[in-house]
Amino acid sequence: MPDVYRGAAAVEPVAGLMAQLAASGSAVVRPVPAASGALTVTVPTALGPMHAMVVEAAAGTMLDVDDLIESRAWAWGQALAAVHQAAAGIDAGLPVAFGQLVQVPERFGDDPALVKAAARLGSRLAALARDHSRFGVIHGDFELDNLAWEGERVTAFDFDEAAVCWYAADIAYAVRVLTDPVGHPLVERQGLFAAFVAGYRIVRPLDDADLASLRLFTGVHAVCALVRIDQALGVPGEDEPAWLAELRAKLAVIDRSHGELAIAIAEDV
Repeated sequence: MPDVYRGAAAVEPVAGLMAQLAASGSAVVRPVPAASGALTVTVPTALGPMHAMVVEAAAGTMLDVDDLIESRAWAWGQALAAVHQAAAGIDAGLPVAFGQLVQVPERFGDDPALVKAAARLGSRLAALARDHSRFGVIHGDFELDNLAWEGERVTAFDFDEAAVCWYAADIAYAVRVLTDPVGHPLVERQGLFAAFVAGYRIVRPLDDADLASLRLFTGVHAVCALVRIDQALGVPGEDEPAWLAELRAKLAVIDRSHGELAIAIAEDV
């Protein structure tokens, strides 16, 4: 993890969370300590300081959405709920999610529609309950490409986006392959979505209000992604190589789509 993106103070709690979860028996990859006993180390490189963590290999294979059947979607939902359940009460020193929302007026002051949408989404977030059944430590990126499968047993890795947040926000981000851009389950994947929810409910409560909030979180995720992309774009250099200019152009297209999505959802939540 480059220090310019995230400092050591943000990386170390992630390693601590993973270590505690693995020690408790959760299906999570275990960090491997350095010779010093530290779970993370900072090393100098030509690109600046980098923070590193080594983890044990996750047994199994990765799946994509075309490999999913309802029993696997059920196991996927159950696995996420199990992480939420195991992490409840762990004081890992993680940040509260969605801190990027407050940056929107400054970064996008020339886009009043986006600023208005972010404000509306933020006000809706502020009105949500934060009781322990709905709010706690989340994985942050529980997509299929961050899971290893042995049959229908799931092992999770890549906790880089772990934070304190609403559990439904974690669900909304995880199941994006099962929903349309604004968060509705795709017709052809409704069975998989229902199986995911059923699997989650075996371990933890998930009521209709939680499910109704998934669209809100889809919009908030879009705004936060927009801020991160804008940070990554930065200011073009005078002698920028062609590949970087092409990447910047692609990110700009994604940037616009996230903005349009956030505005559309904010008008309807």
